[in-house]
Amino acid sequence: MKKWRWMAAVALSFLIAFFIIAAFIYTPEEELSTEPKESEQPAETIPAQEQQIETDEPEEDEQESEEKEGKLSEGLREVFTSVIESARDVFIKDDLNIVAIGDSLTQGVGDSTENGGYIGILEKTFNANPDTETLNITNYGKRGNRTDQMLERMEDEKIAESLQEADLILITIGANDVMKVVKNNFTSLNYQDFVEEQEGYENRMRNIFSRVQELNPDAPVYLVGLYNPFNQYFTNIPELGKIMGDWNDISRRVTADYEQATFIPIRDLFEGNEEELLWEEDLFHPNERGYKKMAERVLQYIREDIEQ
Repeated sequence: MKKWRWMAAVALSFLIAFFIIAAFIYTPEEELSTEPKESEQPAETIPAQEQQIETDEPEEDEQESEEKEGKLSEGLREVFTSVIESARDVFIKDDLNIVAIGDSLTQGVGDSTENGGYIGILEKTFNANPDTETLNITNYGKRGNRTDQMLERMEDEKIAESLQEADLILITIGANDVMKVVKNNFTSLNYQDFVEEQEGYENRMRNIFSRVQELNPDAPVYLVGLYNPFNQYFTNIPELGKIMGDWNDISRRVTADYEQATFIPIRDLFEGNEEELLWEEDLFHPNERGYKKMAERVLQYIREDIEQ
């Protein structure tokens, strides 16, 4: 009986992990079609009674939509208020050019306000200051990016040129490297699998910073650290907390070797607050409140470099 219970628990863990990987890596694409559906009919061919029914339904949808928009507006105010309050006395340098590059945390996946996550919050915060004249934030975040993929993207002419012209560079990367280990060792995942990948991860991180330094030796570079969303899913790996700590330690070690680089920790922001700060769709990415916390922390670190 114990054996069957153990096998059932393992099977359940695998099933949960499969959905987590899919939610974390998959990026849906919109499918557009100009062909009319067979069920669609011209308005004039629909009987008057059916037209009445159809005109009644949108009113209910419109009311629901207005309610949702009202709630969203309240959420937006809540998200932006504290960030703006903490930055009221920040006077941004003229013609400041910020470039953000990395994974889904740079892209802003999980931000239901669709304002670009912590990058969007920072941008709106700076632009809310009437004394800010010209501010440009270019976002090269791409969901699913690992360190090796980011290195390839940095060779793109447009991205390389943006990095060369940046006054300040923000980076989020590393979480998908962890997810790759999970995916490749799905049936027999253990702590040692992550340890074996650390050397390669550190080498790729050093290559990223070397490339940034080669393109732009003067701009300050900030690497945002990792938080730990795994504990609630992989209960059979108690070392997961140490794994994320190891990855952050590597990032700290790498940034310490580059004069212009700084590591920004965020793990403490999410620890114990996962339910409040993570996106309910996958419980991996931050929601708008989580991104607000990130924006506040990032602002604390970059403030000296962006002020007049």
